[in-house]
Amino acid sequence: MKIETIDLNFLGTEQVIASFLLVGDGSAALVETGPTSCLGHLESGLKAGGVSPEEVREVFLTHVHLDHAGASGHLAEILPNATFYVHELGYPHLADPSKLVKSATRIYGERMEELWGDVRPVPEDRLVVLGDGEEVGAAGGRLVAHDTPGHAYHHLAYLEPDSGSLFAGDVAGIRLPGQSYVRPPTPPPEIDVEAWVRSIENVRAIGPSTLHPTHFGSYDDVGRHLSELEQRLQDWLLFVEDQVDEGASQDEISEELRIRGDAEMLAEGAEPEESGRYDLAGNYEMLTAGLLRYVQKRREKS
Repeated sequence: MKIETIDLNFLGTEQVIASFLLVGDGSAALVETGPTSCLGHLESGLKAGGVSPEEVREVFLTHVHLDHAGASGHLAEILPNATFYVHELGYPHLADPSKLVKSATRIYGERMEELWGDVRPVPEDRLVVLGDGEEVGAAGGRLVAHDTPGHAYHHLAYLEPDSGSLFAGDVAGIRLPGQSYVRPPTPPPEIDVEAWVRSIENVRAIGPSTLHPTHFGSYDDVGRHLSELEQRLQDWLLFVEDQVDEGASQDEISEELRIRGDAEMLAEGAEPEESGRYDLAGNYEMLTAGLLRYVQKRREKS
C-alpha cells in the first residue's frame, strides 16, 4: 500500500487540512474527505495520484466535523463504488447532516459557505459503522479502527498495521510541517479531556511508527509528540480553570490563552506567522470555548 498526502489547500493556505490517499492492487481508499469547499483540490489530488473515481472503494472518516467529513455527501455522488466508514455515533449525522449544519451555523454564521461549502447526506446504503478493533481491507492492505474519544465522542483513528501508520484525525492534535509544536484542538461542544488522555494512552499502546494528523502531514517522533500534546492539554485545562476562578471573561481567557500558546510555539523555534496557520486548524476563540464548556459541565456534575 502506498500512502500519499493530498493537500486540500484550505482557504488558499497550504498544509492545513489533509486527505490521505491509499493506493494498491488496482484500488484506492481515502482517509478524510475534508470540507466541500476543498472538493476541487481533493479531486485534483486523486487525478495527480493516477486514481479514477471508480477505483476508490473505501472512504474512512475519523469523525464527522465538517473539516474532516463535510464533503462526504458530494463524494458519494462522485465516487460510485465507495463505501463510507464511520463511528456509530457519527453515522446519523452523515445520513442526515441537518443537525450538524445547524450547530455549525450557530458557531460560524455567515462564513459557513466560505469555510465549509454545501453539506449533503450520504445514502445510508453507502454507510458502514466501525467499532473498536474492527478491520477493513483497503488498497491491497487493511486498516484497523480504534475508538479514540476526547476531541469528539465519535472519533476513530485508523492503523495500517504493515507500515505502522496511524491516521489520527484530531486525537493527535494539530502540528504543521516543519514544526515540533503540537496544539490541542479543543472546540465545543464535545471536548472531554479525561477521555482524551485515555485515548492518548491507547495510541501509545497501539504503538504506531508514524502519526498522520489531518492537520497536517506525518511525523515519526511519536512518543515526544504524544507527550507534548498530553502535557499541553492538561496544562491548558488548568490554566482555563484558574482563569474562571479569577472571574475572567471568555474573551479575556481567549486572549491570555493566545499569549500563552504562541509563547509556547515560539519557544519551540516557530516563526510568529505560523500562529495564523495553526489558527486555520483551530483558533484560540474556539479552543477556549470548548475548554470552558468542559470545565462548566464538569463542575455541574460535582
